[in-house]
Amino acid sequence: MTYQDLYLDHAATAPLLPQAREAWAQGVEMWANPSSPHRAGRAARAALEDGRARMKAALGWDGEVVFTSGASEALALAITRAQAPLAAVSAVEHEAVLRHAGDARRLAVGADGLVDPQTCALAGLVAVQQVNNETGVIQPLTAIAEAVRAGGGVLLVDAAQGAGKLPVPAADLVALSAHKFGGPIGTGALLVRDWALLSPTGGQERGYRAGTENLPGVLAMVAALETERGWLIEAARLRAMLDQGIGEMGGQLIAGQAERVPTIAAYRMPGRSANAQLIRFDGMGIAVSAGSACSSGSLRTSHVLTAMNVDGAAEVIRVSLGRETREADVLRFLAGWREIAGA
Repeated sequence: MTYQDLYLDHAATAPLLPQAREAWAQGVEMWANPSSPHRAGRAARAALEDGRARMKAALGWDGEVVFTSGASEALALAITRAQAPLAAVSAVEHEAVLRHAGDARRLAVGADGLVDPQTCALAGLVAVQQVNNETGVIQPLTAIAEAVRAGGGVLLVDAAQGAGKLPVPAADLVALSAHKFGGPIGTGALLVRDWALLSPTGGQERGYRAGTENLPGVLAMVAALETERGWLIEAARLRAMLDQGIGEMGGQLIAGQAERVPTIAAYRMPGRSANAQLIRFDGMGIAVSAGSACSSGSLRTSHVLTAMNVDGAAEVIRVSLGRETREADVLRFLAGWREIAGA
């Protein structure tokens, strides 16, 4: 049987929005270096700064913005250049944070994947994500921010999965990545509450990030952020359909008791490894991802699910929805689940 591809892996990367593609093409026409002093360079600089202002308006952010190549670079910049030393990271952070965490304290999470805000009252830099990339769990950042400030600390938030879907958290430093919300790959930003939080090293972006600014990418990212978000209401309905359908077939919803972003869910299929599920779904033309990651050629259990003490973590997959996901797609996925689970 021939299947038409069904993409349910938007948490990995989302399709480029038409608005972003158009803005990128316009940016390409302004090919001069924004740091050059001549007329063409000044025009490119004006477009870049207009994009910066529009981005702050779209996000409701009244601090500063450093354009980067994505969330990974933004997080590395924040951790390695923060005036405050890294004190703690949540145990469910993305690898982009954990690779820089060293001996920093790991903040435990409960079975719901949530950090206890009371554990965050620490001096130094505290990193807690907005939305978990595997489970979709939304951290209680308002309470966490209050605790961090009470402890005299600085809050860094990885908002890669929340930006463009949720309000920007009241943090001191916020990282985001354009390709997670319909912008281009290779573009992102670090939102900075106050320049005094970071140590500059020279170069572009007011001395906080060296390298020629990616004007086409920035304009495309801003256009994606400015696109309406009404589709998230439908995404929430479709995700609820998935939750119910998989539960009725004996599957297990991970962290269903916690507040989750409408676009991400993790499910366990008892008796079927995540790897086997991926192979079967891929054969059906359905793209999803695993609750375990492939690192250096070997399959290892997800550190997120391990931190949550999830039983059968090696049997968990992630399904993530996008703007173009329709009810027929959910029904097709559920039919595929039924076939694999009953095999």
